[in-house]
Amino acid sequence: MPDETRPVLLRVRGVGRRYAGVTALAGIDADIRGGEVLAIVGENGAGKSTLLKILSGVVQPSDGSLEIADARGALAAVELDGVRDATRAGIALVHQELNLAENLDVAGSIHLGREPSRFGLLDRRRMHGDARRWLARVGLDIDPGTLCGTLPIAQRQLVEIAKALSTESRVLILDEPTSSLTTRETDRLLEIMDELRRAGVAVVFVSHHLDEVMKIADRVIVLRDGRKTGELARGEYDRATVERLMVGRDIAASERRGVAADAAVRLEVAAVTSAHRRKRAVSFSVRAGEIVGLAGLVGAGRTEVLEAIAGVTPHGGEVRLDGQQLAGGASARVRHGVAIVPEDRARNGLFLENPVAMNLSLAWIDRTSRARLVDRRGEGGLVSRMIARMQLRPPQPARRVQTLSGGNQQKAVIGRWLAVDPKVLLLDEPTRGVDVGARAEIHAEVRRLAAAGSAVVFASSELEEVLLLADRIIVMHEGAIAGELAAHEATEVAIMHLATGGGARAHQTGPHA
Repeated sequence: MPDETRPVLLRVRGVGRRYAGVTALAGIDADIRGGEVLAIVGENGAGKSTLLKILSGVVQPSDGSLEIADARGALAAVELDGVRDATRAGIALVHQELNLAENLDVAGSIHLGREPSRFGLLDRRRMHGDARRWLARVGLDIDPGTLCGTLPIAQRQLVEIAKALSTESRVLILDEPTSSLTTRETDRLLEIMDELRRAGVAVVFVSHHLDEVMKIADRVIVLRDGRKTGELARGEYDRATVERLMVGRDIAASERRGVAADAAVRLEVAAVTSAHRRKRAVSFSVRAGEIVGLAGLVGAGRTEVLEAIAGVTPHGGEVRLDGQQLAGGASARVRHGVAIVPEDRARNGLFLENPVAMNLSLAWIDRTSRARLVDRRGEGGLVSRMIARMQLRPPQPARRVQTLSGGNQQKAVIGRWLAVDPKVLLLDEPTRGVDVGARAEIHAEVRRLAAAGSAVVFASSELEEVLLLADRIIVMHEGAIAGELAAHEATEVAIMHLATGGGARAHQTGPHA
């Protein structure tokens, strides 16, 4: 049961939301109390983000009501007609899909709509000073004058959190705040959440990382199919209980795969240097049927390696597929069978305004169309099969991708490539923002693709995922390969030792190294 000595800052009663007659949320009750961390968990499409948007004024509920406490603690009904109303009421939201103004610098983005002025002009000195203070709060050491559009996704995530903290709200809502953070950055964020809790702030957060929930949450609300299936206080829940309430079943542990010792080398990366790491050459190879994980801290160069292999960015050295050197950019390499799922699906992986069907069938159409004619019947069959295979929710081909939950968007971009069985699949943070059930489904599909002979290389900031999915682990540090570990010998400690520079050195890896 919740600690009723803590004051209720925000009360939710019977809240529901419908979209075009489809129920996304129904009958949600909750008391959000100052001085506690409340976790909201559930599968993708369970209604978590919808609830957070209602609490923060982004959307209005179809049913039910919200009550907010005044300075004396008295609750009164309120209608939040937009984010500004929520901000004035002391509620701040950090979205899962980042929405920083990319043409503004960091200081301007943090102060957007609340810019200090002096003599009628922007007080840039104060803006930069305040920004440095809030950036330091989240452990981010960057120049406040840096353009937001130039920042990697992990740093943009931290800037968003710094912006929310700068409003000094009484209720801070975080939607998947650690989805792009390393273990070190995540630990720092959990410390910040604890500091806010001790200061009397109510922290509400959605996370698919149940280890984080176990560490920090005072209370957990579980949603499934838009309804609350459980509310548990610390001491009343464990991981298995929460998973069961989320998915309605026990999640089976995956079995370790074996890779044939005589499998042919499918992908060779020979002395590749990216535009960002011209002096740090990377070499490794991947066999047919093998899944190789790239581990390392943010900025270690994992994304640059994947983008170089895919031809997204220019590179030095050679990339060979089945012994043949690849040339040209990303389009040419896609035609040869190299596919990449980017880290930032919203910016680089999906056509958000277009329907699910178009996003799923895009690669298939490119390979099967003749004389610019599309086989619509074949496309329809493919889309239906991929929706079922990826278990997309809701299963509506005509639905715009931007209306799907983050996890279902991720399934859509991965499903696009699984539909054409690529020879090489590159995955950058493959389960960012994905629930435990969907993660198991994505991992199973990746293993099936590898079992059919594809070479898979993925980068993940989650050591748990690296240890769970990879047959072999390559650890990167400052743009170079620091070491390699076989799955059976890898541990989190061993990976972090290499990732933080312990024994870091250039390293030739692969089946014949």
